[in-house]
Amino acid sequence: DHLNQKHVLVPGCKHVYFCCEIGIFNMGVNEDLLTSDTSPYISCFYLNTRKQHCYYFIYLLQTSDLSWLPCRFLDVLAARKDPAGLTGEVLIDGAPQPPNFKCLSGYVVQDDVVMGTLTVRENLTFSAALRLPSSISQQEKDQKVNKLIQELGLGRVADSKVGTQLIRGISGGERKRTNIGMELIIDPPVLFLDEPTTGLDASTANSVLLLLKRMANHGRTIILSIHQPRYTIYRLFDSLTLLVNGKQVYHGPAQSALDYFSDIGFICEAHNNPADFFLDVINGDSTAVALNLHDDSDSTSTSRKGIEDKLLEEYRNSHHYRQTKAELDRIVQGKQTAKFSPSRTITYNTGFLTQFKWVLKRTFRNLILNPQTSIAQVAVTLFLALVVGALFFKVQEDQSGIQNRIGSLFFIVVNQCFSSLSAAELFITERKLFTHEYISGYYRVSVYFLCKILSDILTLRTIPAMVFTCVAYFMIGLKATVEAFFTFMFTVALVSYTATSMAMAISADQTVVAIANIFMTISFVFMMIFAGLLVNLPSIASWLAWLKYLSIPRYGLSALQANEFPGLNFCTGLNSSMLPPSVSCTGESYLEKQGVDYSTWGLWQNHLALIVMIICFLTIAYLKLRFIRKFT
Repeated sequence: DHLNQKHVLVPGCKHVYFCCEIGIFNMGVNEDLLTSDTSPYISCFYLNTRKQHCYYFIYLLQTSDLSWLPCRFLDVLAARKDPAGLTGEVLIDGAPQPPNFKCLSGYVVQDDVVMGTLTVRENLTFSAALRLPSSISQQEKDQKVNKLIQELGLGRVADSKVGTQLIRGISGGERKRTNIGMELIIDPPVLFLDEPTTGLDASTANSVLLLLKRMANHGRTIILSIHQPRYTIYRLFDSLTLLVNGKQVYHGPAQSALDYFSDIGFICEAHNNPADFFLDVINGDSTAVALNLHDDSDSTSTSRKGIEDKLLEEYRNSHHYRQTKAELDRIVQGKQTAKFSPSRTITYNTGFLTQFKWVLKRTFRNLILNPQTSIAQVAVTLFLALVVGALFFKVQEDQSGIQNRIGSLFFIVVNQCFSSLSAAELFITERKLFTHEYISGYYRVSVYFLCKILSDILTLRTIPAMVFTCVAYFMIGLKATVEAFFTFMFTVALVSYTATSMAMAISADQTVVAIANIFMTISFVFMMIFAGLLVNLPSIASWLAWLKYLSIPRYGLSALQANEFPGLNFCTGLNSSMLPPSVSCTGESYLEKQGVDYSTWGLWQNHLALIVMIICFLTIAYLKLRFIRKFT
């Protein structure tokens, strides 16, 4: 009765269809996505049917150079594949797939994407706060989290940190179940999993699959890809479909597959894993294949081609093929094939302020609980401040004082620039986490961006700048006035903000920290040349002079000089008439020779320039983050 209205459809390779009792899905994929011109592969789809649900496993066995295929096909079904170039149709209950399907379904990615510094309960609470509607009270959300923890068997580790490279956390199986719980919090009608057994030992992988089996028995639809399962996992599946180079060579009960291959001359050896056996048959590597090859075979490729043709011919003459084709004709009768919808819409269950509150809270908590990015940053800054203070301790108001002052100020500005290199990791290390949560509808890009900016500026830039100033300023013995001190601190912090903004703009679309660091290092080196210490800026050729306006260290050093040098006399006790013209006796005369405007506007125009650069860099960083490729 149900097959007339609901069915599972996967076109590709002469249209392969999977039917079940209530058949929740009708899915379409371009055949080109499932074929390869260079390497053969076998695609196995395991279908488990019950009265109230469809338990649907996608399992792709492939050669080493086709390991991306399971993820790509799963992304198409889950609406997380870039629709460009796709044809075909994905139907749900006979209706077109909604544009926000990826926000309605659950998707557990292959790599764990939970915040390691938070506990299991805190991660699940974060997911519930942002993915459940605002109409649900926080108490109801907490109850749902507690219930889910018990269902997933995470009660013993509910208040334990998930774990990072520096923090010991829960086991791999518990971590995977936490990832699954992050998606189950919304009770998705469909749960997709991309190789959930990756990185797990055989026993843990089996326990995870048994958990999914129990969930399916309670009416949940599960679609997953899995890499070469053990036999105990293989036995969980009911229906099997085999494809080779995009051509269907078997579709029927999984437990009947070995008998079918035995009937056509391919016998599985005792104690061999059926899943491995099927892959070996396709690749021509198994003993069964070797016994079926003639001694005068021309080459391995010819043998494989012959095996492919034999498998295809045998299947088309089998009752499995006739049964599948008859069912297919009945299902698609009167239906028209539509093009793959390019629409990709992300919907949110919570407002901007709610998202901002929870993301900012998690970001700050992660920062505080991660000593590598919080305590270490302040400790390193304090150490460098002591080093600078010791090197330039109590500078004098003489000719050596000019060199020492300018040297210390230059070092401080350059140090702030290169200290901002750590900002390159801000978006890169959490790229997978951000992409997954954004596509799943956790929060907006603007929310994530603002939270990252605030947390990084308020903690990793402002506090170190204040610590550095308080230590180095008085050790060096710079101008002892309140106005000069706070102007110095503001300038140092502003230089740090600008350099950090540039680091974000460069690294926002990068995937490797080392590459981003190279770009930033090269940029800062060129900026140092035009800072005003290594070369006299008024003497630079006019066709190169414009580059000084792009130098962050120049604005910082000019502001610090304009703040420090006016009012100083470096020729105290000397007869100025006996000194050569090249000697600068006052701070003002030295600044004039360096081309530095020390007026009030000359001081603050440097700050204004840095603020403008911050706005430009942050805008570039946001646009990059907004338009980076988020689909596979």
